[in-house]
Amino acid sequence: MADVADVDSFREAVIDWAAGGPGDRARELAARAPVRTAVLLEGLSDAAAVNALAACRSRNLAAEGVCVVPMGGAMSVGRFAELLGPPGLGLRLTGLCDEAERRFYARGLERNGAAGQPFFVCAADLEDELIRALGVARVEELIRAEGDSRALQTFLRQPAQRGRTPQQQLRRFLGTKKGRKIHYGRVLVEALGPHTTPAPLDALLTHL
Repeated sequence: MADVADVDSFREAVIDWAAGGPGDRARELAARAPVRTAVLLEGLSDAAAVNALAACRSRNLAAEGVCVVPMGGAMSVGRFAELLGPPGLGLRLTGLCDEAERRFYARGLERNGAAGQPFFVCAADLEDELIRALGVARVEELIRAEGDSRALQTFLRQPAQRGRTPQQQLRRFLGTKKGRKIHYGRVLVEALGPHTTPAPLDALLTHL
């Protein structure tokens, strides 16, 4: 079983390495943990959702040697695949991305010898998948419970929201304030029923 603190430190070291820092610390921690799988995600909100679903299913990914890595953008997938995949640390790679990012993931993995390692694709993005899974009424209920009802009503009165569907409005609302997508990544996942988890998210966790 991997040491959870070491996996957390490994994630930080990898992000620093990808940004141009030294890789010695990441290599050392990969051997110590040991980490066997890296989950490449676009950002922190996706990581919050993946970790929340794992917790709901009584799984500790870090203890299993799985490192969830928010890359800070899908176009970084090639760099992270180079460091963590066959050319680098030799970890098993997987990930979750939006449909618009599929080409970045496919190309990044293929160029780094990991073309056969699967990743999972949301129809639009993860927030859209979660809103469709829960339904608009349930998401609005959760927003009220989190104390964001007034902010939502103010947002909905904006002229730019006219003509958008309620689902599109909620999806946009979740991205209008720094940290909101991260917060609701966890909140929406924790509200899912046992048979309502979006297929890409469910498939990712099953694969790990």
